[in-house]
Amino acid sequence: MLKRMCTAKIANAYITKAELHYEGSCGIDAGVLEASGILPYEMVLIANVTNGRRFETYTIPEPAGSGAFCLYGGAAHMGAPGDEIIIMAYGYLNEGEVAKFKAPKVVRLAAKNKLP
Repeated sequence: MLKRMCTAKIANAYITKAELHYEGSCGIDAGVLEASGILPYEMVLIANVTNGRRFETYTIPEPAGSGAFCLYGGAAHMGAPGDEIIIMAYGYLNEGEVAKFKAPKVVRLAAKNKLP
C-alpha cells in the first residue's frame, strides 16, 4: 500500500504578486525551489496562513534570488501580495520507504523570502 507523505515544505513565504490573467500556477524563486527539493512543475498544496484558504497548483521557477512568490491565473483569487503562505509537496511512499522516512525537507525563509 502506498501512503501519501509530505516530502517538502517552504514556510514563512509571503506572496509578492498575484496576476489573474495568466494560465495558472505558483511562481517560486528557483533558489528556494532547489533548496526545498521541490521541482519545477511539481504539484503542491498551498496554505494561506493569512486568510485560511488551501489550494493545489503547480510550481514554475522565478529568477533565483528574487524572493518571488507569485500566484497566477485562478490561484490569484486565493491570496494577495503580503499574505503569508506555506507550500507543501507530497510523494507516494511504499511501506519500506515509509519505515525509513524521517520528516519532510523544511525550508524556513528569512525576511523578504530569502534563504537563511
